[in-house]
Amino acid sequence: MADNARAKRLADLIREVVAQKLQRGIKDPRLGTHVTITDTRVTGDLREATVFYTVYGDDEVRAEAAAGLESARGVLRSAVGAAAGVKFTPTLTFVADALPDTAKTIEDLLDKARQSDEKVREVSAGAAYAGDADPYKKPGEDDEDDASE
Repeated sequence: MADNARAKRLADLIREVVAQKLQRGIKDPRLGTHVTITDTRVTGDLREATVFYTVYGDDEVRAEAAAGLESARGVLRSAVGAAAGVKFTPTLTFVADALPDTAKTIEDLLDKARQSDEKVREVSAGAAYAGDADPYKKPGEDDEDDASE
């Protein structure tokens, strides 16, 4: 359990250090203001770290940002090592976060559901019940059949 807490603390530190270094310390134009670090995960042995990021822009901008992160990997790892003070600095792997794409897919599905609900509302606007409005018996109501027995 203590290892998980340590890995979590190290992951948080890596996320902060990488984000700050990208913002202030790296002059690569491919890593402009459109790269955002979203999450970081560290293995239990603290040897490998996966850094998730998103890029605001089209596919070309995303590819350039991925290449920029790969070229800056050594500088970022050195910054993490200096800040973390651990015996072994974890290797960094950068992975594009699928969160924005997933959120867009969910938003599209919700939009389709709203449109479908609106169509159902329009069709049912003038509709009447197929049987009685309330087909259930209520306490105290007796049928004519019950009275004849």
